[in-house]
Amino acid sequence: MNNTSTIIRISAAFSCLIIFFIYGVYALFLRPQKSEKGVEYINVFSPVSPKSQSEKSEDAASENTPVQSTAAVAAAGGEALGKIVKRTIKSGNANLSGSGVHINNSTGLSINISEFLSGKLGYTIKKNSAVQVLILHTHATECFLDGDRDYYTAADKSRTTDNSKNVTALGSAISDKLNAAGIKTAHDTTQHDYPSYNQSYSRAAKTIKSYLKKYPDIKVVIDIHRDSVQSGTVKTKLTADIAGKPAAQVMLVMGSQSGNVKNFPNWKENLKLAMRLQKNLESMYPDLARPLSLMSRSYNEPLTTGSMLIEIGTEANSFDEAKYSAGLLADSLIKTLGG
Repeated sequence: MNNTSTIIRISAAFSCLIIFFIYGVYALFLRPQKSEKGVEYINVFSPVSPKSQSEKSEDAASENTPVQSTAAVAAAGGEALGKIVKRTIKSGNANLSGSGVHINNSTGLSINISEFLSGKLGYTIKKNSAVQVLILHTHATECFLDGDRDYYTAADKSRTTDNSKNVTALGSAISDKLNAAGIKTAHDTTQHDYPSYNQSYSRAAKTIKSYLKKYPDIKVVIDIHRDSVQSGTVKTKLTADIAGKPAAQVMLVMGSQSGNVKNFPNWKENLKLAMRLQKNLESMYPDLARPLSLMSRSYNEPLTTGSMLIEIGTEANSFDEAKYSAGLLADSLIKTLGG
């Protein structure tokens, strides 16, 4: 009996040793290795990447993005946190098109583009007169990358109070062009989203009302923003080739009296102006404009019958791309308001 117990104990111990040995071989050589979030991207583009330069080039080319040197990664503020891909949103993405205008209508409202374009605006812009246009920024600190890259690092902030690098600089470029064309424009640089992002629209509404009181001839109010398109660690820059140069795509975002929005009776007047601008953008600079986005929101647009919210690029676009687009947008505004 004792011999039998001894044999059983020895057999059990031997079996355990065999099991541990097999598991060790599996763990060391056969088991798939887990990776932390973002590691796959960092391995491709960081200075310690095991991939060759030719393999990096192929990876980047697959996303139609430029390849940067490893020195550039270090200079930008350390290891890459994620990848930047390039995309152009075409008019075919719209769910409503007509008369050269493309719209993504998410409201459930029935929209006849031809009727909006043929309907007269309730005002005219008088050149070299009193202030007719106001440009402001509900989210003034929104900014861009400092260059054209296919990665971003911890040093790449999405907001800055430096008005020479955020959307306020775009507003200055647009207002300068409008004023030079004889369309008298005021540009407000208040940072309504700083130091608190909450209630930005409420603070912007007070600013708009103060300007309307000071300059009662203002007919058009333009709120310049920039967008953000991100999935996981991948950010998207939206660009269009305009005259051989990359330009950040722009998008008009228009509210309406729909859904839970009840106090916006003149929303159609705003949309009349926005559709005219959308049409001019698409005819003057094909692919520069993303489809107009019609939403069940207000965005302070009920304050006038010529209000528009315009997004220029995303946080993954370079500042130069956004600045270039601001000038093109200004040209289209001049045609729309002064034509």
